[in-house]
Amino acid sequence: MTRWLALVGIGEDGLAGLSPAARARIDDAEFLIGGKRHLAFVPRSAAERIVWAKPFHESFAQIEGLRGRRVTVLASGEPLWFGVGAKLAGLFGPAEIEVHPHVGAFSLAAARLCWPMERCALVSVHGRELDTLARHLHPRAKLLILSADGSSPGAIAAFLAARGFGASAMSVFERMGGPAERRLDGTAEAWTHGPVDELNLVAVDCRAAPGAAWATCAGGLPDEAFEHDGQLTKREIRALTLAHLAPFPGAVLWDIGAGNGSVGIEWMRAAPHARAVAVERDPERAARIARNARALGVPEIAIVTGEAPGALADLPAPDAVFLGGGLSNPATIAACWAALAPGGVFAANAVTLEGESVLADLHKTWGGETARLSVGRAEKVGPYRGWRPSMQVTCYRTVKP
Repeated sequence: MTRWLALVGIGEDGLAGLSPAARARIDDAEFLIGGKRHLAFVPRSAAERIVWAKPFHESFAQIEGLRGRRVTVLASGEPLWFGVGAKLAGLFGPAEIEVHPHVGAFSLAAARLCWPMERCALVSVHGRELDTLARHLHPRAKLLILSADGSSPGAIAAFLAARGFGASAMSVFERMGGPAERRLDGTAEAWTHGPVDELNLVAVDCRAAPGAAWATCAGGLPDEAFEHDGQLTKREIRALTLAHLAPFPGAVLWDIGAGNGSVGIEWMRAAPHARAVAVERDPERAARIARNARALGVPEIAIVTGEAPGALADLPAPDAVFLGGGLSNPATIAACWAALAPGGVFAANAVTLEGESVLADLHKTWGGETARLSVGRAEKVGPYRGWRPSMQVTCYRTVKP
């Protein structure tokens, strides 16, 4: 059965690059929807043309109103790579929508450079903050970046240079796959090309100078990686906490009493598309979480300024909950446990006797595992060095049956 909605990826080669099945969905459409550039590839026909609305999201209601009619949406290249396809697929699903992908910008750029795609980070700064790139920076990384506009290459070059990656080789590809395709090459620190065509992709072969600013995705970043006011889950404890929480792609974490956001930020860095909600009652600390998240490449962290359990209403259901604060409030614990899906992880840390008592009760009621950590650091003791112990921390973890 033919689905009523078709999503057709189209490249700079226009109709000539489409499969017969994709051409048929365009030729048979009652309604053609897309940007002006994409619609210009298609000769006039009896189909009614609809240009994307501004604001963009209003177009989805328009498409909803055409349900059951023959509708074809035109999009760039591979529409399920940072494209409109993800939104349409979420709204209508495979029973209603038929997708015809085209060779997209990532594939074309990788082919031009002979880069194995499985070794590349595929990133977009179109409609996203440039700070997102920080998550992907490391020596020898290969980045393929969809630009926001013609100024993106210059902004990316400055971003790289400021973080000690100025020697990175950059290639900008304009209007790939069509007669106007053009390539520009250089390094981030010596990027002299002005604004380029709006339709471009930036490829970066990362080369780090000694002392370059980058951070591993493994749990337990140095404490100095975070701006904080002393309210910080220390590095060694944080590494164990993240191991307890077990982040996985697409999973949602509630970080309650987030402080400077270190646990939620590292959760998001640890797995692709992992999401975190940082709940923090202090507005100054909430602002600090946002700064830390931008610096470490996850500016999309959700920050809720308020006090649990009231602040937990209407949040996305969690796959894991971490209580960095709130152990003194039984209502917060109960609300977190109720929201947690079966198989979800609940973790909490305590440094006080009162907090330990709560964790002991939870262990007795819910089972799980409890560990007590004591970390000592070598410090100067007069002319010598000695161990300076920090406060002991009790760490609790359980899985909801």
